[in-house]
Amino acid sequence: MEELLSEPKIKVGISSCLLGMKVRFDGGHKHDNYITQTLGRYFDWISVCPEVELGMSIPRENIRLVGITDDPRLIGHKSGTDYTDAMKKYAENRLYELENLNLHGYILKKDSPSCGMQRVRVYGAEGIPVRSGSGIFANALLKKFPLLPVEEEGRLNDFPLRENFIERVFAHHRLVRFLNSGPRPKDLVRFHTSHKLTLMSHNLKDYKEMGQLVAQAGKSGFTGRLSRYSTIFMQALKTKATRKKHVNILYHIMGYFKKSLDAEDKKELIDTINQYHLGYIPLIVPVTLIKHHLRRHPVEWINKQIYLNPYPGELMLRNFI
Repeated sequence: MEELLSEPKIKVGISSCLLGMKVRFDGGHKHDNYITQTLGRYFDWISVCPEVELGMSIPRENIRLVGITDDPRLIGHKSGTDYTDAMKKYAENRLYELENLNLHGYILKKDSPSCGMQRVRVYGAEGIPVRSGSGIFANALLKKFPLLPVEEEGRLNDFPLRENFIERVFAHHRLVRFLNSGPRPKDLVRFHTSHKLTLMSHNLKDYKEMGQLVAQAGKSGFTGRLSRYSTIFMQALKTKATRKKHVNILYHIMGYFKKSLDAEDKKELIDTINQYHLGYIPLIVPVTLIKHHLRRHPVEWINKQIYLNPYPGELMLRNFI
């Protein structure tokens, strides 16, 4: 645990109000204990409040998205002031600054007309809201950084979504560190090999395409293939791993050392995987049992798989999926 905490924290952007900063329109905040107390042990927060940084006061009038979903305007509810163009210009400049900070993820405030990622209220001509929009700043963020793991704080209360987002943040950090190391074809082979089971648990189609790129890594055009690989890598991880996919991976791992197990150990492992498949126990149980057997019967290829340790175990994400 101390070893994990001694490593540099991963930079992640975040809506300032989620850290407890009193920047909301009513002068309040939306402090999230899980974000600050748990994730804060591993993430270095880069806080952003588009509305305050744009120059709006605290407190301030409520602002809304008004018009059509595809291109709404950002309007002050009482004054009718149109902040759209100013917010778009601010977003362009702020995102340029954030690009230079090398973020590996971003957590947005749900429902915000500036920061909401999805299902933000858009008010039509009759003044009736439809939950079909995204905040002006959030929309610009998603377009500027299409591979960056981005999530809303409300959706992080869903355990599978939480696990997926955090897994992607750590994966993005590994990927960028790999790309910055000046990799050669053999390095890509090594990186891909260590992520094989992880990628298979998310998106088999993308995994196969990446395998083809890696197989051709030694040919001309390596830079282009590396860029394409990076895009598909993050795209694949965005597909949520399912219980069925995890079960397939667990049996796949078991296949490497099942001949080393006696009948009782083999039955116990199969029963544990089946119990997970039925939803009786969380993923951490069969994974822990597999790690136990791998310590007794080491398999080098499996021990190098990121799948077994995709993020710090202290986050206990696999205890709930």
